[in-house]
Amino acid sequence: MLTEQTIERLHHLRLAAMADAYLAQQRDSAAASLSFDERLGILVDAEQLARDNRALRRRLTEAKLKMSQACLEDLDYSGRKLDRALIRQLATCRWVAEHQNVLITGPTGVGKSFLACALGQQACRQRHRVIYRRIPRLFPELTLAHSDGTYPTVLGRFARVDVLILDDWGLVALKDAQRQDLLEILDDRDGNRSTIITSQLPIDRWHEHVGDPTLADAILDRVVHRAHRLALTGPSRRKANGNGSSASKDEA
Repeated sequence: MLTEQTIERLHHLRLAAMADAYLAQQRDSAAASLSFDERLGILVDAEQLARDNRALRRRLTEAKLKMSQACLEDLDYSGRKLDRALIRQLATCRWVAEHQNVLITGPTGVGKSFLACALGQQACRQRHRVIYRRIPRLFPELTLAHSDGTYPTVLGRFARVDVLILDDWGLVALKDAQRQDLLEILDDRDGNRSTIITSQLPIDRWHEHVGDPTLADAILDRVVHRAHRLALTGPSRRKANGNGSSASKDEA
């Protein structure tokens, strides 16, 4: 009866994982050989792990990563000219704490989106908030926000998130309003948060892509100077799979 009451109280206190671990100890005869401190430590560890996992799931849900299963452990280095030392450095997420950016360039299919999502997942695992957006779909979202009056709220959300991933920079020409929107987003984040940008265009062509020289100077000034640069090379991962085969885990 005492055990049942304890389990009930733990659930009432929203300590479900601790309750499950306590019940498991009651059923495990080997647990009797452990000291009180050891058994208590196991219960606390179980509750902490469960809470950490729930928080990670919430961060990943908020991030909406294009490749939700992408992780640095699955990164394929073959034929990519990837700097392993730099990847190990980025895996620590110190760049997030120091509000630095990551710029990933390369031709289509070499794994830019995968790497960006893998860095995003790594940031989530280290308790940072992340949001992923493809730039071609970001602009309609901002246009809608302008029209329904939620633009300040959307800008505030992008400003607060620890890591903002902007995928597929340079696919379409920018309009005047889109240039201004980008400047607003990046200005809020400059020196305060970290941004990952992927693009098929080499960085030295980004100024030309923005179009307006004045806004191009302002936008790129807020992105490129405190950035780690990764230029991927090699054949398309999609072509390597062949027609009709399942997609590689590291190809976008």
